[in-house]
Amino acid sequence: MFSCVKPYEDQNYSALKRACLRRKVLFEDPTFPATDDSLFYTGTPGPGVRWKRPKVIPDWKEQEWDPEKPNTYAGIFHFHFWRFGEWVDVVIDDRLPTVNNQLIYCHSSSRNEFWCALVEKAYAKLAGCYQALDGGNTADALVDFTGGVSEPIDLTEGDFASDEAKRSQLFERVLKVHSRGGLISASIKAVTAADMEARLACGLVKGHAYAITDVRKVRLGRGLLAFFKSEKLDMIRLRNPWGEREWNGPWSDTSEEWQKVSKSEREKLGVTVQDDGEFWMTFEDVCRYFTDIIKCRLINTSYLSIHKTWEEARLCGAWTRHEDPLRNRSGGCINHKDTFFQNPQYIFDVKKPEDEVLICIQQRPKQSTRRDGKGENLAIGFDIYKVEENRQYRVHSLPHRTASSIYINSRSVFLRTEQPEGRYVIIPTTFEPGHTGEFLLRIFTDVPSNCRELRLDEPPRSCWSSLCGYPQQVTQVHVLGAAGLKDSPAGANSYVIIKSEGDKVRSAVQKGTSTPEYDVKAIFYRKKPSQPITVQIWNYRVLKDEFLGQVHLKASSDDLQALHTLHLRDRNSQQPSDLPGTVAVRIFSSASLTAI
Repeated sequence: MFSCVKPYEDQNYSALKRACLRRKVLFEDPTFPATDDSLFYTGTPGPGVRWKRPKVIPDWKEQEWDPEKPNTYAGIFHFHFWRFGEWVDVVIDDRLPTVNNQLIYCHSSSRNEFWCALVEKAYAKLAGCYQALDGGNTADALVDFTGGVSEPIDLTEGDFASDEAKRSQLFERVLKVHSRGGLISASIKAVTAADMEARLACGLVKGHAYAITDVRKVRLGRGLLAFFKSEKLDMIRLRNPWGEREWNGPWSDTSEEWQKVSKSEREKLGVTVQDDGEFWMTFEDVCRYFTDIIKCRLINTSYLSIHKTWEEARLCGAWTRHEDPLRNRSGGCINHKDTFFQNPQYIFDVKKPEDEVLICIQQRPKQSTRRDGKGENLAIGFDIYKVEENRQYRVHSLPHRTASSIYINSRSVFLRTEQPEGRYVIIPTTFEPGHTGEFLLRIFTDVPSNCRELRLDEPPRSCWSSLCGYPQQVTQVHVLGAAGLKDSPAGANSYVIIKSEGDKVRSAVQKGTSTPEYDVKAIFYRKKPSQPITVQIWNYRVLKDEFLGQVHLKASSDDLQALHTLHLRDRNSQQPSDLPGTVAVRIFSSASLTAI
């Protein structure tokens, strides 16, 4: 996980610690000094803030406190965070902000425990100052601490409280993420400033990121009855970050519902009657009272794992401005149709009949500092389009959109989607055109997707172009389907091949039908537009495939009829005769190579 960690601000922890021990001084971090600038990016703190060093040190491996060797302590710590596609090692000193000798930010209920305050200081340094952590985005924080991908789920919009089937499916997904070490949180939207941290009658607090600390199917009943009846309830354990104020509804600490569960089951669940901020709820009540859940998956890419593994493609890109439309890469979302296709474009393949695809884009984090002010995120998102099976150059007209993310001013945007076999283009964008910034694109598929950026708008010219020729016309061929094919008792297992000037595209086999729907597209950059494009239909057989017929397409740019239904013919070049069946084809051609 941490095999390649980059020192943050070029501060090497080991070298800095050795230097402090050699000089017999405690470390003072020059890049995150004990001053007001490290607390706030705007405004000033109240009086009495003092930075103090703790007396008790986290007991963790090399950084542990050794009472027999106090001279080995140098007041320096380091923590790892995931930042824009790589792990960074953040070094801090141990000076913590206090008022009246009390920590003013994150602290433990145990007065001699300081690890959480030290982690918070390292995270504040990464963000620019402590104030930058106030009201932050939970999904972004979970990614920073794990290197996973965060998937936000709107419980209200999804109507999970009333739809039992959807709720059960979501619970299984939450259970799987939890069982595999992922992090999950739940919250209730605070719509106004007055709503923030408002306590509801049920005991829950708006605007708090509740940690989901356990996910269980709880067995109801006692003794043998519980064993044989096997009635189970979907349950979630949550914790208020304040460490107090709990849910007071069904299955709260003192509720009578716990009498339905055996003593041994209660002990196994760790049920306690104290206001420690941790409590159990049914998943149905979670979906009823909370508005959002965020699942942070730790994506498994290890080939040695017994669980499902994913293939990850990771690419860095940028939205940049340029006066030349063909070089501009900041076109805004699809609302801006004139500039949308000027955005960066990435192509990937789904190589199974259907596959689950996980896609995440993350914009480069911006620090909030006294000098630069608050670092604001851009509103970002992306669209996914199904394109021709042999597409190699950038898209210039609107193909079929198969999925799209939300647009939000979050550091990262995630989408999970099921897509059939084929080639796709992802277009990540800012919401408004002209906005610039860097982003990281991560795509996870079951098999390698061969994801790459499309940089060229048309075939490149070379010194050989004058000898070998250069394309004069671009043609898109869309074979929709066929009808009346030569049949067999089980139906034809047919596929289509589209050929032009040595290039060809083949569809998947459509099994057991004489009226297949191929829905396959191909694009050809034609050096000899006078030569026809050939569409052939074949019947798949174990030993040798059977030819069912073909058609020739002139596909000239002056052909105004887009859709053609043509009779299949044999391969006799002199006098071809009709064969059973027709094929439906949609054609578009243009002398402008950037028309499609």
